[in-house]
Amino acid sequence: MTGSRFARAALAAFLAGIVGLFVLGEAQAGPFLDSIRESLGNVGSDSPPPPPKAGGFFDNLKNRMRDLGAKADDVGAGGTGFFGPYHRRTVAYQTGEAPGTIVIDTEHYFLYYVLGSGKAIRYGVGVGREGFGWHGTVFVARKAEWPTWTPPPEMIAREKKNGRILPASMKGGPDNPLGARALYLYNKSGDTAYRIHGTSEPWTIGHNVSSGCIRLVNADVMDLYERAAIGAKVIVR
Repeated sequence: MTGSRFARAALAAFLAGIVGLFVLGEAQAGPFLDSIRESLGNVGSDSPPPPPKAGGFFDNLKNRMRDLGAKADDVGAGGTGFFGPYHRRTVAYQTGEAPGTIVIDTEHYFLYYVLGSGKAIRYGVGVGREGFGWHGTVFVARKAEWPTWTPPPEMIAREKKNGRILPASMKGGPDNPLGARALYLYNKSGDTAYRIHGTSEPWTIGHNVSSGCIRLVNADVMDLYERAAIGAKVIVR
């Protein structure tokens, strides 16, 4: 059988199978069709996806489709360029905080920039790994484009024990751990040594990966940088 004849035969078999589902009736075809409807209905959902199930092919397909969901109009100029639950988007967000406030949900790996009127821009983030998480209210004291990275002394000492020698400082650039932008977080006592900064490693978003800093993909931290004002309140939960 030639390739084209084989393809036509496969297509005919597939269509016959679909027609067969309808011939079987709602009782037998219903669960299958419900799975497809629910999958399509969840594409672009603003809710974070549940972990994949082991309940069967269609359950896994449904969860995968939800995992890949992203609104097409969010992928425009300045977008992150990737799909998924951590893709930047505008969401409904009820809060008593003033517009311009930044709220970081470390449990679910989201940063919210409050717009007001029940809306916020939601970004996916990476947060502190085990032993480096923290919570509190701080503020943006300064901002920098392509910032110089100056590891704190305790980080230099800690990494040295692990056999990794860190530089005293590193100029800004694509290889800099702070990425394209950095927002420096202070409290009443001064510099907390924590930053909201960029990363060129998008696969780390949605994970506990840092020494306490909040990281976004570079496209997102550049967007946040333009919105966030000096003195902006930052709540880390």
